[in-house]
Amino acid sequence: MQLRFPTRLTGEQYVSTRAWRNAGLDRCPKHPHGGCGFARHGTYTRKTPRGARIARWYCPQSRTTFSLLPDCLAARLPGTLDALEDAVVHAENASSLEVAANGLRPDAVNLPGAKRWVQRRIRLVHRSLAVAVELLPELYCPGVSRLNVLRRHLGTDRVLTKVRRLIAPAVPAPVGFRFPNDHAAGLKRVFQHEMGPDPPPPDA
Repeated sequence: MQLRFPTRLTGEQYVSTRAWRNAGLDRCPKHPHGGCGFARHGTYTRKTPRGARIARWYCPQSRTTFSLLPDCLAARLPGTLDALEDAVVHAENASSLEVAANGLRPDAVNLPGAKRWVQRRIRLVHRSLAVAVELLPELYCPGVSRLNVLRRHLGTDRVLTKVRRLIAPAVPAPVGFRFPNDHAAGLKRVFQHEMGPDPPPPDA
């Protein structure tokens, strides 16, 4: 289970100061009165930013691990929230999805793959913002689904981090910590591959 680690650090600062060493959970989120054997459970690494580690804890009674994700890092997606926000703004301002994909993923093996990479981030961010606006009416402004409009409206170029700080548990990943779907079928789609078509029958 991911929990919020409040911090004003950027991704680079989080790594350079090794800020995960300062992360702490005083008690088990599931057993606040203790007695469950709750203890620190080391750290795990993130691919990006390079060198980032996440502190975690383990509750033996519920067999649950808890990790403290800093405000600067995206949830269930590589990289930082700032980089994610910049990518979506770049795509919103581009003349086409192809132009955005070429600009954001020049290292991609093929254009269709780069387009899917961009489309996924746009979809995830816009979904998170739609939920945030429902919960925080003060965020509403015309064109709220566009990040560059929200940046002007809120006077910040770190909109996603701001939303994380305000309502992290209620907003879907990668901005917050809620699963994309609350029902069991939705959770199954998150973790399971599609079955796909049946294989062709063997030759007679």
